[in-house]
Formats: sequence, C-alpha cells, structure tokens
Amino acid sequence: MHAIQVSEHGGPEVLKYVDVPDPRIGPDQLLVDTQAIGINFIDTYIRTGRYPQDVPYIPGAEGTGVVTEVGANVSEFAVGDRVAWAAAPGSYAQKVAVNAAVAIAVPDGVEVAVAASALLQGMTAHYLIESIYKPEPGETVLVHAGAGGVGLILTQLATARGIRVITTVSSDDKETLSRAAGAAEVLRYGDDLANRVRKLTDGVGVAAVYDGVGASTFESSLASLRVRGTLALFGAASGPVPPFDIQRLGPAGSLSVTRPTLAHYIRDRAELTWRAGDVLGAIADGSLNIRIGGTYPLADAERAHRDLEGRKTTGSIVLLP
Repeated sequence: MHAIQVSEHGGPEVLKYVDVPDPRIGPDQLLVDTQAIGINFIDTYIRTGRYPQDVPYIPGAEGTGVVTEVGANVSEFAVGDRVAWAAAPGSYAQKVAVNAAVAIAVPDGVEVAVAASALLQGMTAHYLIESIYKPEPGETVLVHAGAGGVGLILTQLATARGIRVITTVSSDDKETLSRAAGAAEVLRYGDDLANRVRKLTDGVGVAAVYDGVGASTFESSLASLRVRGTLALFGAASGPVPPFDIQRLGPAGSLSVTRPTLAHYIRDRAELTWRAGDVLGAIADGSLNIRIGGTYPLADAERAHRDLEGRKTTGSIVLLP
C-alpha cells in the first residue's frame, strides 16, 4: 500500500510518499480501507519532534473508511461497516489498523471528508464547552482562531446555546467564515486585543477564553478574562507558552488556567461514544456544519502541512488516498 512516512524529524519536506507493507491486525482490531484522512496541528508537532515519536513512522491518527477485516475478538463491527476514528496511529495510509475500542460508526448522510475530520476537532470543541468551562446562556466567551476547524465548531456549539462568542481571526475572508458560524464580534490579533475585548464586555471581560494558538495570544487571553474566568489553553499553533508565575492569577481576578488534551476526555468507551455521538449526530441532523477548507491527494501531504502551518487554510483539511 501507499503511505506517508517520516524517517527524520523536520519540516514538511520529511513527509515522503512510499510503498509499505499492509498492516496486520490483532484480535481486537479492524483493518480499514481509508476513504479520507484528517490532518491536525498535532501532526505537525510530532513531525517536528516537539512531541516525542520514534522514527520511522507513519503520521496521522484520524480518518474514515470501510472495514475489510475484523479481529477475532470484535463483535461490534462487521466487514463493510463505515467507521471513523481519531486515535489510530499510522492513518496517513491507504489501509489502517484501528483498535475497535476507538472506532465509531458513521451515520448515513455524513460525507466522507466530513467524517474523516469531524471527530478530533469536534470532540475537542465538545470537551471544551461541556467539561472545561460550560458557559451559561447570556455569558460571553472568546475563541481564538475563529475560522479554524475547532474555532468554527466551537462557535456553532456555543451560539446554539445562547452564548455570545467573540472570535479572533487574521483576515477579512476568515472573518466572513467566523461570522457565518455565529460569532457576534470578530477581532484581529494585536497588542491591544484585551482592551478591545473589555470594551465589548463593558469592562468586565469574558467568562472563558478557548485558546489553541498559544504563545502569541496567552497574555491577551489572560487579560481578557473576567474575575474567576477560565483560560483553556488547548493548543500551541504559535508555539508553547513559556513558564509563568502562577501567583499572577490571584491579583488578576482569581483566574483559572488549564492545559487539557483530548485523550484525557475520552478515557473510556462510554465517554468516547458520548462525545463522538453528539458531534456526528449534530452533523447528521444538520445542526452542525463542518467546513472542509481543502482536500489534498495523499501524495501531497507535504503541501497540506505547508498550507496548514502557513495559516493558508480554514476549517478542516483532509488527505484522499
């Protein structure tokens, strides 16, 4: 089969399109012919070596496809079933061995590219608004990277509950997308961002900031919070946040800062199926729209990573094997 392989950490140029043996599955796994593969920022962190990973390896953990072989211990799925996943290493490939414990049945009516990219970003948005800080109707929150995959989903989930959403974006085109998702106010990044947020909240600040950008927005995020506000730092697209003095949080308003990761919010099958079911169900009934900002042939994974890191993409992007 064809796959993308990384033999050394580095820039997008280390993503090589190669022939590799088909995976062999264990008794608790499914062999899946992939139809589409999700690309996420964490893939770039692993590629560069920011997150430890032995080489060589096949990148990616998210995708969708059709089951072609079922392990001896698996009873929940059968050959021909359409499944999606967000935690199957080696997903940048034409065939993937997926643990049945992380596979999710895809409802009818959910398009291939959407199914491939909805779970990781969708469940991230879900745990942020359900389990990190659950805003009440009428509260205001700030969502950074409002035209990104998580940002667009999180904005829709929040506004559907009567929550006022302020977002940040980097261009007019991205502002248009963010407003279409329901953002009440859309701001550009900058040193005076917190002041602009406070003007929009009568000087009070926002109840929560959902920040996947990291180093370049961290200080503005803290300064935008109301008393007892929560900063959820769930990503680091601009780089990791340097160490800071936790004592600052008291005088700033008894603030809370957390650095969550999805794996800790899908710790068992029940939690995984709850979050995935909510996301895919909302897509299937039309209440949640997943924007596919671009599709790339599997062989063009290098270009896809360059576009993602260069902030040339919006919504979700996928590889097609």
